[in-house]
Amino acid sequence: MPWKQLEPTGPHVTYGAITFFLLSYALFSLFIRNRLHLSEPPLATLFGIAVGPKGLAFLQPYDWGFSDDIVQEFTRLIASIQCFAVGLELPQYYFTKGGKWKDIAILLGPVMTFGWLVCAGFIMLLFNTNIPSALIISACLTPTDPVLAASVLSNSQFSTRVPKRVRDLLSAESGVNDGVSFPFLYLGLRIITRSTFLGMFKKWMLITVLYQCAFGIILGLAIGFTFNKIFSFSHKRKLMGSASYLSFYLLLAVFALGIASTLGVDDFLVTFFAGLGFSHGGNFPTADTRLPIIIDLMLNSTMFVFFGAMIPWASFHQIDSITPGRLFALLALVLLFRRIPVVYAMYKMKLLRHIRTTTEALFAGHFGPMGVGALFLAIEARAQLETDTSLPLPDPPSDLPLEEQRTVTLVWPIICFVVLGSVLVHGMSTLVISLSGHFARTEGERASLLGGETEGLHGMVFGEEDATRAEDVEDVDEEDTRRNALFRGA
Repeated sequence: MPWKQLEPTGPHVTYGAITFFLLSYALFSLFIRNRLHLSEPPLATLFGIAVGPKGLAFLQPYDWGFSDDIVQEFTRLIASIQCFAVGLELPQYYFTKGGKWKDIAILLGPVMTFGWLVCAGFIMLLFNTNIPSALIISACLTPTDPVLAASVLSNSQFSTRVPKRVRDLLSAESGVNDGVSFPFLYLGLRIITRSTFLGMFKKWMLITVLYQCAFGIILGLAIGFTFNKIFSFSHKRKLMGSASYLSFYLLLAVFALGIASTLGVDDFLVTFFAGLGFSHGGNFPTADTRLPIIIDLMLNSTMFVFFGAMIPWASFHQIDSITPGRLFALLALVLLFRRIPVVYAMYKMKLLRHIRTTTEALFAGHFGPMGVGALFLAIEARAQLETDTSLPLPDPPSDLPLEEQRTVTLVWPIICFVVLGSVLVHGMSTLVISLSGHFARTEGERASLLGGETEGLHGMVFGEEDATRAEDVEDVDEEDTRRNALFRGA
């Protein structure tokens, strides 16, 4: 019979489902990004939910053996490549000119610490955990996600309505703080394992701070500078083919990740500073340094489609103290209090020199999406508690102490729910901001509803670096058109 020829295996269905979304998005990418002001992560997540077990059931990752170790490596790869891309695309000498490093230090220090402690307090109260468990779960929510940030802050019509200094500041923060979140996570892990204070502090300082983070920064810069010199040597002597330019940056990002993972240092710090060292190493060629848009789109979208399909819906109301009401309450509290109050306070205290107005402070405070990095840290936390290594077990062991067992049980569903909410809220923010700005104007002053808003957001200050925003919008459209043509094989 003809139907006996059907072979709907997991990989076969995945090929069709993922590429269907990618093709659909590619066909209308300009309209979606520059007219509807939407990005691919929320759309990919909703598509994953629609074709996942709770929808059409085309994608069933867990039934196909999509275990925690696969999720861990997938999220590690995606976040690391995006961290590398952020470091690669920051303006030349970004951290050494204009005192921008001071703003980054404020965002990585007081802002992250405040968010970590506040979220831990909410988790402790809502889910009846002890302090170490709350600190561990909260640490997964400390970094802002470079994948989600890039989807809004990269070249699109909306991005040109935000001052470049604000975009660069938030991009730099998202690239660095995935790696900086490791000390927060490991401090909670050291506390819950009941080490002595001296032993805990010694292990945390020597291994986490000095080896994983400080050495990771040095290693990343060394990799970036070294390959900058090698790349420049080959480029000047015309030893590279054009196709090599498209693959070199991606390969370097994965190489840096492989070295970091092998040595057991902070993957995200190594890849970010490798990108930064490569682009800031001097004598940098004028070739297009963006990671290939095709690969970037495919990796990010694939990740969020699978995330939508593997959301643990049953865990949102059947495990321990988790209930839908508590999850929604936590999401609302995290979105409101994790960053906005402290960023606004830092602005009022004049500690954030590159945030110049209240509107910019509120925007920077709101725009702290949680995504792939949070998922990776959640699995890292589980692995450390289960095996005292970075390798998670298929199922949590039953011989763990009670609070460690509870932490392993709670961390994944809580983080997944908050990430889902963040993807939708932050991913749709550009549309909401554009619509609110449109209807806030009188009828005679309004631009066309779909993509007509090109002026800077009200309450933000634009300088000389933003003087060519209108031309930039046209360049964005032309660049996207060229890349879409490349996607179609033109």
